[in-house]
Amino acid sequence: MAFSRSLIAAIVASLLLPLALADMAHGMALRKSEKPRHPSKPAAKAKSKPAPAPVACEPAKFRLIVDVGHTSESPGADSARNEVEFGFNLQLAKLITARLKSEGFAATRLLITEGKARPSLFTRIATARAMKADIFLAIHHDSVPDKFKEKWEFEGKKLEYSDRFSGYSLFVSRENPYFETSFQLARLIGQQLKGKGLKYADQYASPIMGKYRHDLLDKDVGVYRYDHLVVLMRTTMPAVLLEAGSIINRDEEVQMASIERQDMITGSVAAAFRKFCGVEPETVASGKKN
Repeated sequence: MAFSRSLIAAIVASLLLPLALADMAHGMALRKSEKPRHPSKPAAKAKSKPAPAPVACEPAKFRLIVDVGHTSESPGADSARNEVEFGFNLQLAKLITARLKSEGFAATRLLITEGKARPSLFTRIATARAMKADIFLAIHHDSVPDKFKEKWEFEGKKLEYSDRFSGYSLFVSRENPYFETSFQLARLIGQQLKGKGLKYADQYASPIMGKYRHDLLDKDVGVYRYDHLVVLMRTTMPAVLLEAGSIINRDEEVQMASIERQDMITGSVAAAFRKFCGVEPETVASGKKN
Protein backbone atom coordinates (compact mmCIF):
# COMPACT_ATOMS: atom_id res chain seq x y z
CA MET A 1 0.00 0.00 0.00
CA ALA A 2 1.40 3.43 -0.98
CA PHE A 3 1.67 6.19 1.60
CA SER A 4 1.93 9.91 0.91
CA ARG A 5 5.13 11.74 1.79
CA SER A 6 3.21 13.92 4.24
CA LEU A 7 1.96 10.86 6.13
CA ILE A 8 5.47 9.36 6.28
CA ALA A 9 6.83 12.69 7.51
CA ALA A 10 4.16 12.81 10.20
CA ILE A 11 5.04 9.30 11.40
CA VAL A 12 8.76 10.08 11.56
CA ALA A 13 8.04 13.38 13.33
CA SER A 14 5.94 11.57 15.94
CA LEU A 15 8.85 9.20 16.62
CA LEU A 16 11.41 11.99 16.90
CA LEU A 17 9.27 14.38 18.98
CA PRO A 18 9.72 12.64 22.37
CA LEU A 19 13.49 12.53 21.92
CA ALA A 20 13.60 16.14 20.78
CA LEU A 21 11.54 17.24 23.79
CA ALA A 22 13.80 15.24 26.11
CA ASP A 23 16.91 16.87 24.62
CA MET A 24 15.27 20.31 24.90
CA ALA A 25 14.42 19.73 28.54
CA HIS A 26 17.93 18.48 29.23
CA GLY A 27 19.41 21.60 27.60
CA MET A 28 17.13 23.89 29.63
CA ALA A 29 18.18 22.13 32.82
CA LEU A 30 21.84 22.62 31.97
CA ARG A 31 21.36 26.32 31.24
CA LYS A 32 19.47 26.77 34.48
CA SER A 33 22.28 25.12 36.45
CA GLU A 34 24.76 27.62 34.97
CA LYS A 35 23.03 30.65 36.53
CA PRO A 36 25.24 32.37 39.17
CA ARG A 37 24.25 31.66 42.77
CA HIS A 38 23.57 34.46 45.27
CA PRO A 39 26.84 35.05 47.18
CA SER A 40 25.07 35.06 50.56
CA LYS A 41 23.48 31.65 50.02
CA PRO A 42 25.41 28.39 50.35
CA ALA A 43 25.58 26.23 47.26
CA ALA A 44 22.92 23.56 47.22
CA LYS A 45 24.22 20.04 47.50
CA ALA A 46 23.93 18.31 44.15
CA LYS A 47 21.62 15.34 44.09
CA SER A 48 23.24 12.20 42.81
CA LYS A 49 21.50 10.47 39.93
CA PRO A 50 20.04 7.17 41.12
CA ALA A 51 21.73 4.15 39.63
CA PRO A 52 19.58 1.98 37.35
CA ALA A 53 18.23 -1.16 38.93
CA PRO A 54 20.25 -4.29 38.09
CA VAL A 55 19.00 -6.37 35.20
CA ALA A 56 17.42 -9.53 36.57
CA CYS A 57 17.44 -12.62 34.40
CA GLU A 58 14.70 -15.22 34.31
CA PRO A 59 15.58 -16.92 31.00
CA ALA A 60 12.06 -17.90 29.92
CA LYS A 61 10.80 -14.35 30.44
CA PHE A 62 13.98 -12.42 29.59
CA ARG A 63 13.09 -10.03 26.76
CA LEU A 64 16.02 -10.03 24.33
CA ILE A 65 15.83 -7.87 21.22
CA VAL A 66 18.02 -9.08 18.35
CA ASP A 67 18.17 -6.07 16.06
CA VAL A 68 18.88 -6.52 12.34
CA GLY A 69 21.30 -3.74 11.46
CA HIS A 70 20.26 -1.38 8.64
CA THR A 71 17.17 -1.76 6.45
CA SER A 72 16.24 -3.05 3.00
CA GLU A 73 16.00 0.59 1.90
CA SER A 74 19.33 1.60 3.47
CA PRO A 75 21.19 -1.73 3.39
CA GLY A 76 24.55 -0.67 4.82
CA ALA A 77 27.94 -1.64 3.43
CA ASP A 78 28.65 -3.58 0.23
CA SER A 79 30.67 -6.78 0.43
CA ALA A 80 33.69 -7.59 -1.71
CA ARG A 81 31.34 -9.52 -4.03
CA ASN A 82 28.71 -6.78 -4.14
CA GLU A 83 26.27 -8.31 -1.63
CA VAL A 84 24.60 -5.89 0.78
CA GLU A 85 25.25 -5.95 4.51
CA PHE A 86 21.54 -6.06 5.37
CA GLY A 87 21.28 -9.56 3.93
CA PHE A 88 24.16 -10.83 6.08
CA ASN A 89 22.70 -9.11 9.16
CA LEU A 90 19.23 -10.56 8.60
CA GLN A 91 20.48 -14.12 8.13
CA LEU A 92 22.70 -14.10 11.21
CA ALA A 93 20.14 -12.32 13.40
CA LYS A 94 17.51 -14.92 12.50
CA LEU A 95 19.90 -17.71 13.46
CA ILE A 96 20.83 -16.04 16.75
CA THR A 97 17.16 -15.53 17.61
CA ALA A 98 16.34 -19.17 16.83
CA ARG A 99 19.33 -20.40 18.85
CA LEU A 100 18.40 -18.33 21.91
CA LYS A 101 14.80 -19.51 21.77
CA SER A 102 15.90 -23.13 21.45
CA GLU A 103 17.98 -22.76 24.60
CA GLY A 104 15.13 -21.47 26.72
CA PHE A 105 15.16 -17.72 26.06
CA ALA A 106 11.62 -17.94 24.75
CA ALA A 107 10.89 -14.20 24.87
CA THR A 108 13.66 -13.34 22.37
CA ARG A 109 12.38 -11.20 19.51
CA LEU A 110 13.83 -10.41 16.08
CA LEU A 111 13.63 -6.70 15.22
CA ILE A 112 13.48 -5.79 11.52
CA THR A 113 13.08 -2.09 10.77
CA GLU A 114 12.10 -0.35 7.54
CA GLY A 115 12.90 3.09 6.19
CA LYS A 116 15.86 5.38 5.69
CA ALA A 117 18.97 4.99 7.81
CA ARG A 118 18.69 7.69 10.48
CA PRO A 119 14.89 7.65 11.05
CA SER A 120 15.11 3.87 11.38
CA LEU A 121 17.50 4.27 14.32
CA PHE A 122 14.88 6.13 16.34
CA THR A 123 12.24 3.62 15.28
CA ARG A 124 14.38 0.82 16.74
CA ILE A 125 14.74 2.67 20.03
CA ALA A 126 11.01 3.40 20.26
CA THR A 127 10.16 -0.23 19.47
CA ALA A 128 12.59 -1.61 22.06
CA ARG A 129 11.11 0.74 24.67
CA ALA A 130 7.56 -0.24 23.79
CA MET A 131 8.49 -3.92 24.08
CA LYS A 132 10.11 -3.24 27.48
CA ALA A 133 13.22 -5.06 26.35
CA ASP A 134 15.77 -6.25 28.91
CA ILE A 135 18.69 -6.37 26.44
CA PHE A 136 19.25 -4.83 22.98
CA LEU A 137 21.72 -6.69 20.74
CA ALA A 138 22.40 -5.14 17.31
CA ILE A 139 23.85 -7.38 14.57
CA HIS A 140 26.10 -5.90 11.87
CA HIS A 141 28.90 -6.88 9.50
CA ASP A 142 31.98 -4.74 9.02
CA SER A 143 33.63 -2.79 6.21
CA VAL A 144 36.53 -0.30 6.10
CA PRO A 145 36.97 3.40 5.29
CA ASP A 146 37.23 4.09 1.55
CA LYS A 147 40.97 4.90 1.76
CA PHE A 148 41.73 1.23 2.48
CA LYS A 149 39.75 -0.19 -0.44
CA GLU A 150 41.29 -1.64 -3.60
CA LYS A 151 39.83 -2.56 -6.97
CA TRP A 152 39.26 -6.05 -8.30
CA GLU A 153 37.06 -7.81 -10.83
CA PHE A 154 34.51 -10.46 -9.87
CA GLU A 155 32.14 -12.14 -12.33
CA GLY A 156 32.80 -9.44 -14.89
CA LYS A 157 32.15 -6.57 -12.46
CA LYS A 158 34.67 -4.05 -11.19
CA LEU A 159 34.29 -4.05 -7.41
CA GLU A 160 36.10 -2.94 -4.25
CA TYR A 161 37.66 -5.02 -1.48
CA SER A 162 40.09 -4.79 1.42
CA ASP A 163 41.88 -7.86 2.75
CA ARG A 164 43.90 -5.75 5.18
CA PHE A 165 41.58 -6.21 8.18
CA SER A 166 39.37 -8.98 9.49
CA GLY A 167 37.65 -10.15 12.65
CA TYR A 168 34.67 -9.35 14.86
CA SER A 169 34.29 -6.34 17.17
CA LEU A 170 31.94 -5.33 19.98
CA PHE A 171 30.77 -1.81 20.85
CA VAL A 172 29.16 -0.25 23.92
CA SER A 173 28.38 3.34 24.93
CA ARG A 174 29.18 5.09 28.21
CA GLU A 175 26.13 7.27 27.50
CA ASN A 176 23.90 4.23 27.96
CA PRO A 177 22.31 4.27 31.45
CA TYR A 178 23.31 0.62 31.82
CA PHE A 179 26.89 0.95 30.62
CA GLU A 180 28.39 -1.49 33.14
CA THR A 181 25.87 -4.18 32.28
CA SER A 182 26.37 -3.54 28.56
CA PHE A 183 30.14 -3.84 29.00
CA GLN A 184 29.76 -7.04 31.03
CA LEU A 185 27.63 -8.65 28.32
CA ALA A 186 29.93 -7.51 25.52
CA ARG A 187 32.92 -9.03 27.31
CA LEU A 188 31.07 -12.32 27.77
CA ILE A 189 30.27 -12.47 24.05
CA GLY A 190 33.89 -11.61 23.20
CA GLN A 191 35.21 -14.31 25.53
CA GLN A 192 33.03 -16.90 23.86
CA LEU A 193 34.05 -15.81 20.35
CA LYS A 194 37.70 -15.88 21.34
CA GLY A 195 37.19 -19.33 22.86
CA LYS A 196 36.03 -20.51 19.43
CA GLY A 197 39.34 -19.37 17.96
CA LEU A 198 38.03 -16.14 16.42
CA LYS A 199 40.05 -12.93 16.61
CA TYR A 200 38.78 -9.41 16.98
CA ALA A 201 39.37 -6.51 14.57
CA ASP A 202 42.13 -4.53 16.29
CA GLN A 203 42.32 -1.68 13.78
CA TYR A 204 39.72 0.46 15.56
CA ALA A 205 42.23 1.39 18.26
CA SER A 206 44.78 2.58 15.68
CA PRO A 207 45.30 6.25 14.68
CA ILE A 208 45.11 5.18 11.01
CA MET A 209 41.34 4.86 11.44
CA GLY A 210 40.95 8.62 11.84
CA LYS A 211 37.39 9.56 12.78
CA TYR A 212 36.52 5.85 12.96
CA ARG A 213 38.98 5.27 15.80
CA HIS A 214 37.50 4.11 19.14
CA ASP A 215 38.84 3.50 22.63
CA LEU A 216 39.58 -0.16 23.25
CA LEU A 217 38.00 -1.02 26.59
CA ASP A 218 39.02 -4.68 26.63
CA LYS A 219 42.13 -5.52 24.64
CA ASP A 220 41.73 -9.24 25.34
CA VAL A 221 38.35 -9.79 23.66
CA GLY A 222 37.81 -6.68 21.52
CA VAL A 223 35.24 -4.46 23.23
CA TYR A 224 35.29 -0.84 22.04
CA ARG A 225 33.72 2.36 23.30
CA TYR A 226 31.33 4.05 20.83
CA ASP A 227 29.58 6.69 22.91
CA HIS A 228 27.47 8.55 20.37
CA LEU A 229 26.04 5.69 18.35
CA VAL A 230 22.29 6.27 18.57
CA VAL A 231 21.15 2.68 19.17
CA LEU A 232 23.68 2.29 21.98
CA MET A 233 23.33 5.63 23.76
CA ARG A 234 19.58 6.22 23.44
CA THR A 235 18.30 2.80 24.40
CA THR A 236 16.84 2.57 27.90
CA MET A 237 18.22 -0.92 28.48
CA PRO A 238 21.72 -2.48 28.21
CA ALA A 239 22.83 -2.43 24.58
CA VAL A 240 25.64 -4.10 22.63
CA LEU A 241 26.52 -3.90 18.94
CA LEU A 242 28.25 -6.90 17.38
CA GLU A 243 30.18 -6.52 14.13
CA ALA A 244 30.30 -10.22 13.34
CA GLY A 245 33.08 -10.01 10.75
CA SER A 246 34.35 -8.11 7.72
CA ILE A 247 32.45 -8.65 4.48
CA ILE A 248 34.75 -6.32 2.53
CA ASN A 249 37.52 -8.86 3.18
CA ARG A 250 37.27 -11.42 0.37
CA ASP A 251 38.13 -14.48 2.46
CA GLU A 252 36.11 -13.49 5.50
CA GLU A 253 33.06 -12.70 3.38
CA VAL A 254 32.98 -16.34 2.29
CA GLN A 255 33.47 -17.50 5.88
CA MET A 256 30.65 -15.27 7.16
CA ALA A 257 28.23 -16.97 4.75
CA SER A 258 29.27 -20.45 5.88
CA ILE A 259 27.25 -22.62 8.27
CA GLU A 260 30.39 -23.32 10.31
CA ARG A 261 31.09 -19.65 11.07
CA GLN A 262 27.44 -18.88 11.71
CA ASP A 263 27.25 -21.78 14.19
CA MET A 264 30.33 -20.47 15.98
CA ILE A 265 28.78 -17.02 16.37
CA THR A 266 25.28 -18.14 17.36
CA GLY A 267 26.72 -20.64 19.84
CA SER A 268 28.96 -17.95 21.33
CA VAL A 269 26.09 -15.50 21.79
CA ALA A 270 23.89 -18.17 23.41
CA ALA A 271 26.70 -19.26 25.74
CA ALA A 272 27.34 -15.63 26.71
CA PHE A 273 23.70 -15.14 27.70
CA ARG A 274 23.75 -18.35 29.71
CA LYS A 275 26.76 -17.06 31.64
CA PHE A 276 25.15 -13.64 31.95
CA CYS A 277 22.14 -15.28 33.58
CA GLY A 278 24.28 -17.66 35.62
CA VAL A 279 22.62 -20.81 34.37
CA GLU A 280 23.67 -24.00 32.62
CA PRO A 281 22.08 -25.12 29.31
CA GLU A 282 19.78 -27.70 30.91
CA THR A 283 18.62 -25.16 33.49
CA VAL A 284 17.79 -22.63 30.78
CA ALA A 285 15.83 -25.18 28.77
CA SER A 286 13.78 -26.12 31.82
CA GLY A 287 12.74 -22.50 32.34
CA LYS A 288 14.22 -22.16 35.85
CA LYS A 289 15.27 -18.66 36.80
CA ASN A 290 18.59 -17.45 38.16
